[in-house]
Amino acid sequence: MEQAMFCYQCQETAGCRGCTRAGVCGKTPETAALQDLLVYVTKGLAAVAVRLRAEGSAVSRRTNHLITQNLFTTITNVNFDPEAIRARIQETLAERRKLSALLRDREGLPDAALWDGAEDGYLEKAAQVGVLAEPDEDIRSLRELITYGLKGLAAYTKHANVLLQENEDLDAFLQRALAATLDSSLSAGDLTALALEAGKYGVDAMALLDKANTEAYGNPEITRVALGVRSNPAILISGHDLKDLEMLLEQTAGTGVDVYTHSEMLPAHYYPAFKKYPHFAGNYGNAWWQQKEEFEAFRGPILMTTNCIVPPRDSYKDRLYTTGAAGYPGCPHIGADAEGRKDFSILIEHAKRCEPPVELERGEIVGGFAHAQVLALADKVVEAVKSGAIRKFVVMAGCDGRAKSRSYYTDFATALPADTVILTAGCAKYRFNKLGLGEIGGIPRVLDAGQCNDSYSLAVIALKLKGVFGLSDINELPIAYNISWYEQKAVIVLLALLHLGVKNIHLGPTLPAFLSPGVADVLVKQFGIAGIGTVEEDLELLLG
Repeated sequence: MEQAMFCYQCQETAGCRGCTRAGVCGKTPETAALQDLLVYVTKGLAAVAVRLRAEGSAVSRRTNHLITQNLFTTITNVNFDPEAIRARIQETLAERRKLSALLRDREGLPDAALWDGAEDGYLEKAAQVGVLAEPDEDIRSLRELITYGLKGLAAYTKHANVLLQENEDLDAFLQRALAATLDSSLSAGDLTALALEAGKYGVDAMALLDKANTEAYGNPEITRVALGVRSNPAILISGHDLKDLEMLLEQTAGTGVDVYTHSEMLPAHYYPAFKKYPHFAGNYGNAWWQQKEEFEAFRGPILMTTNCIVPPRDSYKDRLYTTGAAGYPGCPHIGADAEGRKDFSILIEHAKRCEPPVELERGEIVGGFAHAQVLALADKVVEAVKSGAIRKFVVMAGCDGRAKSRSYYTDFATALPADTVILTAGCAKYRFNKLGLGEIGGIPRVLDAGQCNDSYSLAVIALKLKGVFGLSDINELPIAYNISWYEQKAVIVLLALLHLGVKNIHLGPTLPAFLSPGVADVLVKQFGIAGIGTVEEDLELLLG
């Protein structure tokens, strides 16, 4: 059967090999092809930017932001709209032409920096430059590992940029690494080193975003978040963007419309700045993949600020709005003005015409254990470890997904001994954050640091404990890593952990399909990367 597309960037890729007829995520072959082409021309723009810097010229914020937004657009479940992606390709080619005109020397630039970009040839060109264009399996694997890590890095950087935080070194590295994936002279060893260097910049990007979030909204603090519903009409906000939430809360104040968070927006409740809004009602639902049932039950409009979009049912498609990098055909998109402001009045008026949400559950959930809050409890935590009350911390961070095999994480959390504490960030927590696993001396056994964007907190906590206990090696800490992954932000988190020297990470529910046997072998031998087994096997292996 003829292959219509090829994509293997997410954990749910078909057969853990690659989607070839349509994306498991729901994207069409046309959308997949246009995303491939957008990545390609973005790499070409990056190559021109790298050459400009080498010639001593500055690269503008506009160019930097265009590149990060492009990469963000191609992350799994962000944008399904082929027309929106075509527009980004055209904008990127126009920017590249403008920058190319400033170069003194264009000799040796790659094809991606020279292609003329005739629109009637987009799909034909995409077929030539997709993932499988590189015939060497290991080189292809390393290039994709780097590219996917850079997509994650771009997402973190973009969130920080929205909050007016910039780091030119991050942008320069991202562009240099993107351009390097076009360089056929680089060996597997060169690309491996570049992937690990990406991990270093991944730490920097997460630190920049942490700074942006905490300076804007305060340090997350221990918070009890309501899970029930009120009797008012409401808007549901999903994705990751806190600036979008801030603008939505400001504009809904006094309108009689409540705002609820969904999935990765849950940790917004932990920030002090958002607690002043009495209409910030609580969290609704669970991880992203359950949204079809939950969005239908919500009955009001939904704002998708980033990933993770599941192709919507017709029953609520007219209530699904997108913004930022997100997009879906037929769903209204809300853009920003020149100052970054967004007008959400259309959602507010839509909400007023809707019934209140159907209640899915009651009770509350506790979170807010980012690094500042955990370090405030450091003495208590250290004493619990020294006394033996806490035997081990288990990092169960990352992404959730639809695969039935992900029930492993619920079973694993349930089976953990009562003297262990789970450190989590990302929507993986929905597999176990409502199980009522109790406390150890007043310390909850599930410490939620926030979004996948907040994985930096887990690194800060580990490094702080390393110093407190006077250890020379981070791997001597009583911490085990059993991480679930789904999309490309998890890739940069993994590379960041490797940069910090963390070894023996278990990654599941499957190892990435884009890791060739040769590249996987390097990760296993150098870093002890492993997949998951049975709950019983992994408890013995990770806890001893």
